[in-house]
Amino acid sequence: MSDIAQEAWRKYLIQLQVHPLRTKAITAGCLAGCSDLIAQKISGVKRIQLRRLLLIMLYGFAYSGPFGHLLHKVMDIIFRGKKGSKTVAKKVLLEQMTSSPWNNFFFMMYYGLVVEGRPWGLVRSKVRKDYPSVQLTAWRFWPVVGWINYQYMPLQFRVLFHSFVASC
Repeated sequence: MSDIAQEAWRKYLIQLQVHPLRTKAITAGCLAGCSDLIAQKISGVKRIQLRRLLLIMLYGFAYSGPFGHLLHKVMDIIFRGKKGSKTVAKKVLLEQMTSSPWNNFFFMMYYGLVVEGRPWGLVRSKVRKDYPSVQLTAWRFWPVVGWINYQYMPLQFRVLFHSFVASC
């Protein structure tokens, strides 16, 4: 690793320790923005939609990062002192039955109402129509990510890992 990258990582770890919530919020916002920028480029847009990009970054900063931070703190409290595969499975199951459905619903509402600026009736009918398939698709992919996250990631890196996977 280059000296610059090592120094940046060292400073990031310090910020993560001193200001965990703020650091995770900023990280989630930046990764969400990178993801949207890449998605826009892949989709072939002629000009980057800056408003959309900033609103996606705002979602990561104001919601996704802080929600993930609090979720993992609560999970650590609920399962305090418990280790092993059964505990990891319980954490994944609890996350998939609670926060996964909520997060997908909330993102679909945010995207439709705020990012796209569509009227409530249109967003509501789109969510009613698309939400079940979105959630079923999420349940095919995210439990594996959750397992890796709870099994191998230290608490302070879980939001970073989740945000990175989501941005991919």
